[in-house]
Amino acid sequence: MNNFNHKNGTKVYGRSKLILAGIVLLILAIVGSAVAVRSAYQDSLKPFSNNEDSIIVTIEQGSAPSAIADNLKSKNVIKSDWAFEWYVRNQNLRGSLKAGTYVFRQAQSIPDIVDQIVDGEVATDLVTILPGQRLDQIRDGLLKDGFKAAAIDKALDPANYPGHPALTDKPKTADLEGYLYPESFQKTAETTPLQIIEKSLDEMSRYLSPEVRAGFFEQGLSVHQSVILASIIEQEVSKVADKPMVAQVLLKRYKEDMKLGADPTALYGAIKDGEEPSLHHDSPYNTRKHSGLPPGPIGNAAVDSLKAVAFPAKTDWLYFVAGDDGVTYFSKTLEEHEALTKKHCKELCKSY
Repeated sequence: MNNFNHKNGTKVYGRSKLILAGIVLLILAIVGSAVAVRSAYQDSLKPFSNNEDSIIVTIEQGSAPSAIADNLKSKNVIKSDWAFEWYVRNQNLRGSLKAGTYVFRQAQSIPDIVDQIVDGEVATDLVTILPGQRLDQIRDGLLKDGFKAAAIDKALDPANYPGHPALTDKPKTADLEGYLYPESFQKTAETTPLQIIEKSLDEMSRYLSPEVRAGFFEQGLSVHQSVILASIIEQEVSKVADKPMVAQVLLKRYKEDMKLGADPTALYGAIKDGEEPSLHHDSPYNTRKHSGLPPGPIGNAAVDSLKAVAFPAKTDWLYFVAGDDGVTYFSKTLEEHEALTKKHCKELCKSY
């Protein structure tokens, strides 16, 4: 006896066709997506542009491929950070990337850039402005780099950069102290000090972004006041994580009309007056003796110090001391501060 139900069989057959069609569509979608991703990947490996201008990038020791990719992407050297990471992984080159300062061009592809990093083809002819340097130290560095004194002094005159966006908030009577961003710049036989200083100002303008400027104003500060505070933070602590907390301390003391008590300001004032570095030298810069901000920056500052002023920690400290062990200790009362200083700062605190 044949028990086949033609109606039910048709339904099962129809359902099977739908399932099969769904599977086919899913496979086609997956294949299509894979093709699209592959195409996007191949396109992202291509040069950012045909621009042959030099872009200097420093890769720190121990940097992961993701950090290197972020660095290259932020400098507009590559189109895609994820494509860089994929290429390094696919080529099994994760452990072959070498630290150093490199000169790249937007006209290079990601494979070319990775090859350069793997081969360690670092830049050899660079002019470097270090974080925390004073204007006189930058001048000395340019002299050592082979530039003539007269050309350097001309380059350090703010009048050469009218309307530069990095200097729009600098008082007209102020020099370039604090406004030369610390960075490395490639030098050729034709390079002039004026070009080096202009590139440094360009970098400063880039880091004085609208977001950072808005952060300054949120703290009730002008850009110039913020650059002053950032220059102090740059010399007070080196650990990035400590900087927002140090910024909070300085801002709180400033707003409460307390002396900032920042040792680097006293030392700067002494050096500026041609004296030996001393915490006891009385100058307008000595915030151990005078309330408020010093008359100007005491050196330059990197982006972490600028951002610390714009976005300080939400803490309530009033004091901090850098210990001999490299740790910064924070406290709320003078008694706590003195106890921490006595315990952790036996060598550094008697240096001057």
